[in-house]
Amino acid sequence: MKLGILVSPRTVRAYWPQDRDSRGGRRTSSQHWRTFVRNHAKAIVAADFLVAITARFRVLYVFLVMEVGSRRILHCNVTAHPTAAWTLQQFREAIPSDHPYRFLIHDRDSIFSAEVDDALAAFGLKILRTPVQAPKANAYCERLIGSMRRECLDWVIPLSEKHLRRILREWVVHYNRGRPHASLGPGIPEPATARRPSPKHPRHELPPDCRIRMKEVLGGLHHEYRLEKVAA
Repeated sequence: MKLGILVSPRTVRAYWPQDRDSRGGRRTSSQHWRTFVRNHAKAIVAADFLVAITARFRVLYVFLVMEVGSRRILHCNVTAHPTAAWTLQQFREAIPSDHPYRFLIHDRDSIFSAEVDDALAAFGLKILRTPVQAPKANAYCERLIGSMRRECLDWVIPLSEKHLRRILREWVVHYNRGRPHASLGPGIPEPATARRPSPKHPRHELPPDCRIRMKEVLGGLHHEYRLEKVAA
């Protein structure tokens, strides 16, 4: 442009330095995957399956859909025979028609068929399939599955599909509304409007008109605490 010499784009492309990823392959974007997910976290939902075994050694499949930005679990359900039709119905229940999301991340499992992706595209979502053997590409959902195992399924043996669904329903409420997340500040995906001490009150003392209330989760496996105003 400065010398006034016209060069075709094809010639420039041949000599232009190529961006390469950590494995030596050519990068298809100037933005790393981690940066992309962090920049668009509020517009991304992620989905995945995990396996649970009952007391009678029956294999059940747990389907999860989460909002990456807030770490909130949008949907959780259990089935013994996951099909494309069943999976699509779970997405319909998890994602409302007026949703603000733009992207959906899932792996290359055959259950996420082309028909499912086409139907989700009609919802206004762009499907992002993770690369082969790259679980970190869906790291947030993988971390959620790990938390579910460490905090729930590793401690409770479900007796049936109905029992597992009831256990997970209680744990999901605890995860969304009572469990602090370090990545949020720490914070809670669905914070409740709880009473907080006045800024003028000493931080190491309870307000005189409040007391601590404890709530057991999953029969005492976890506990939630909150301030409750004492009746006059």
